[in-house]
Amino acid sequence: MGPISEFIERHYRHFNSATLKDAAEAYRRHVESGGKMMVTMGGAMSTAELGQSLAEMIRQDKVHAITCTGANLEEDVFNLVAHEYYVRVPNYRDLTPADEKKLLDRHLNRVTDTCIPEEEAIRRIEKVVLAKWQKATNENKEYFPHQYLYQILNEGLLKEHYQIDSKNSWLLAAAEKNLPIFVPGWEDSTLGNIFAGHVIRGEVNRHAVKTGIDYMVALADWYQNTKTPKGIGFFQIAGGISGDFPICVVPMLEQDLGKKTPKWAYFCQISDSTTSYGSYSGAVPNEKITWGKLDITTPKFIVESDATIVAPLMFAYILGW
Repeated sequence: MGPISEFIERHYRHFNSATLKDAAEAYRRHVESGGKMMVTMGGAMSTAELGQSLAEMIRQDKVHAITCTGANLEEDVFNLVAHEYYVRVPNYRDLTPADEKKLLDRHLNRVTDTCIPEEEAIRRIEKVVLAKWQKATNENKEYFPHQYLYQILNEGLLKEHYQIDSKNSWLLAAAEKNLPIFVPGWEDSTLGNIFAGHVIRGEVNRHAVKTGIDYMVALADWYQNTKTPKGIGFFQIAGGISGDFPICVVPMLEQDLGKKTPKWAYFCQISDSTTSYGSYSGAVPNEKITWGKLDITTPKFIVESDATIVAPLMFAYILGW
């Protein structure tokens, strides 16, 4: 047990900290006993550089599938190739509209305290992925959004531009393992917008990129055919479509297709959403029992805190750091 794990063992004994430790211990037990784990990511976790710990989780087979937003999918690659051009704005709360306009004029897209550089990150990726979209169009083929990035990373097409240690890119780690990834609502992302623009110009075929329905069909196939004696767990970072979409595969299979389907075998969510507002993202785990997603006996945890703080700590504990 490393120093981070020892610190958590000693100090995290009550309230959210105790839940963090309990959930991490249950995660580790589930995987070590032969269970599989789906990790879902909402928010700006890639820009928060979660790859520093998530990449190692993938390499050590602690993660067996990922569902994420289109933003998290692409922003890990943005960071991989343009990290030195990122601009941090620690005093972002003090920015005026005029200050924000100055960032826009510098082609810096702000995510809280971090600005993503348009030319060095977004446009650099666009040139490479556009060639892949056009190749698929010419060959009358179609791929998922993540498969295009897998092709680019595995072929080393961006390697000369890497600006961080490649071991800290979670998508690169996933590509090397051909990890199953599901990206619902990909069109709500920078590359999704760019793809739509090229469709409008007639430069790529609309069907070159598969849709969210295709992802659900693929997810249903993965869930049914993943062999595990202990079932598949669900580790949800933040809320939104990245969590709501994949967890629904169980009631879809059982209620809509009439197939006897095991419930998710573990559930943990890191959330700052408030249940009383009717938030789907903030729904407590027991509510998911009524939708046929979790069972009464499913180990259930919710850590009400900042995912950028909690997720790296939990991953460190699971890895024994």
